[in-house]
Amino acid sequence: MHLNITPYYAAILALLFISLSVKTIKTRREHKVAIGDGGEKSILRASRVHANFSEYVPFTILLIAMLEMQTYSQWIIHGLCIALVTARAIHAYGVSQANEDFRFRIFGTATTINIIGVCAFLLLAKPFLIDA
Repeated sequence: MHLNITPYYAAILALLFISLSVKTIKTRREHKVAIGDGGEKSILRASRVHANFSEYVPFTILLIAMLEMQTYSQWIIHGLCIALVTARAIHAYGVSQANEDFRFRIFGTATTINIIGVCAFLLLAKPFLIDA
């Protein structure tokens, strides 16, 4: 089974990951801190945004790829991928702000967790569904 949809969204997420990496590196250089946060809140914030992305996105995109391999509808795959890209971009934007608006964090986190839950449900339900 070929993956025709998920790789494109994985590439978009990879570009966002690179962007978050560069922001973290720039913040570390600005404050001359190589390891840890050096007590700088901006470094802690940038590194946590980057780490949170790396904690959630690979597992979630893997679950979506498994759905695609199980031949779920392309609309389901696109919908989950678009929701993931949107959720992670909004989460990264919101948490990156010094004066954080927690609605962005809540939206990004809740949406990501819901995507994981939907994927898990669909993967477990596949044997019981007809023409998923």
